[in-house]
Amino acid sequence: MLRLTPWGMRRMTQEHRLPALTAAERDFLHHYLRVIELLGRINPAAAEHTYGGVNAAQALVSEVSKLRDALTLMHQRGETEIHKEPLTRALRMLDAEARIQRLSLPPDPGSAAG
Repeated sequence: MLRLTPWGMRRMTQEHRLPALTAAERDFLHHYLRVIELLGRINPAAAEHTYGGVNAAQALVSEVSKLRDALTLMHQRGETEIHKEPLTRALRMLDAEARIQRLSLPPDPGSAAG
């Protein structure tokens, strides 16, 4: 089966399929990752232009509301626990680590041992 990813089409194999998630869990992950992406665009250590930061900050308000709504819906439906294992696997498959890296500070060039 082919699946469209942000990086184009790729063949989905058994090991590349996302774990079974409820619709609310999928929404939770989607909006969580979107918030991380937007924060990465605002990160003063990575951003290059203020206009992109302004756009990201405006979109962040909406995404945070959607994230809150997804978590609220999970709670209202009785999904009171966050199942870390399948959600962590899904985050890894969705390349969350690369997105989270954009939130980090670059290495301090003055602290290099030499």
